[in-house]
Amino acid sequence: MEGALMRGEPISKVTDDILADIISRVPYKSTCCCKCVSTRWRDLISHPDHRKKMPQPLVGFFHESYNKNRFPKCARYFTNVSGEGEPLVDPSLSFLPKYNGLDILDCCNGLLLCRCWKATDPKTLDYIVCNPATERWVVVPATDWSSKVNVVRLGFEPTVSSHFHVFEFIDEETWGIDESELSDCDGCIETLAIYSSKAGVWKHRSLDIMFAIPTSSRGVFLNGALHLATSNNFIVVVGVEGNNWRLIDIPMPPYYDDAPIVGVLLSQRQLYFTNCYSGSDGEELSVWALEDCYSEKWTLKHNVSHLELFGASYSSFGNFYNVISFHPGRNMIFIICGYENMLMSYDMDRRKLCFICQLGRDCQIGWDKTLCIPYVPLYSEPLADGH
Repeated sequence: MEGALMRGEPISKVTDDILADIISRVPYKSTCCCKCVSTRWRDLISHPDHRKKMPQPLVGFFHESYNKNRFPKCARYFTNVSGEGEPLVDPSLSFLPKYNGLDILDCCNGLLLCRCWKATDPKTLDYIVCNPATERWVVVPATDWSSKVNVVRLGFEPTVSSHFHVFEFIDEETWGIDESELSDCDGCIETLAIYSSKAGVWKHRSLDIMFAIPTSSRGVFLNGALHLATSNNFIVVVGVEGNNWRLIDIPMPPYYDDAPIVGVLLSQRQLYFTNCYSGSDGEELSVWALEDCYSEKWTLKHNVSHLELFGASYSSFGNFYNVISFHPGRNMIFIICGYENMLMSYDMDRRKLCFICQLGRDCQIGWDKTLCIPYVPLYSEPLADGH
């Protein structure tokens, strides 16, 4: 094909800048195919001057470990998606200002949302939104409830705007409602606080619907709205102004009281949801796709029995595993399972499971922490007002 291009095909006359702009508009999966067209296209896509425009692959996961017999007791790590080599991202985020403690709460389209505890007063803190790829960051002031809020999520779409939004979901107890007035919904969200980097202020919205959100529930920001799985068998959708709310029913009861909730997952600009189902035919993993977010129609995309997924040799994994992420450009999910927290990928098209690496028994995947946070780098400079 390269020879044909060089013999005078019109595309050969297109300059590198224009060609890079054209390629940057296609999905990540198509960008990977473009690398195979010619050596020129491959080098063009890989060049540092153009990669700011190109869709980037999933490079790895942030995660934490806890060991009470070790100092420090908590440690943060970054594991490459290959499971090999030195971390592609410094998990210490050493380019940020020094704080007494730092927790990564969320990652959205290349930006991290961190809660940073000040050394002067353990009850005071800042939020920081940062881009590890460019080492730029901006401080977001905390609210009066930030030290107690369990669910905080980030909204950011670089193809739409360079501005981001931070969402605080404040439950009844944190908001300060009298115990006699508390609802029957355990941990029910009472108020939503939304910070806009464009306006530079927080807005508060009281809610007229009842739901609770598990701390470990992953969110997806898409089409200007945050999507979060609740403990009430539906997904709540809220816009950046906090005025427009929608509820999307989950197709099947996806979890049980003793199982962590991953939440909605995103791939190729489509929402997915996974669940583990136990029936008369055995146990299986199901993957559902939301075909149209406005008609709220779910379609079963894939299902696989635990026996086929893990094989007879690792059948015990079927009792202890979590789906932590969807590949941004492929029909592939990532799973952590077993007491050693084995990181695996499962290609749904090929129905093939791949062992990546062990994260170790100290890796935190429980209720009180967000699961491993997938990271896709962003090489543009969206934090215009940042450092």
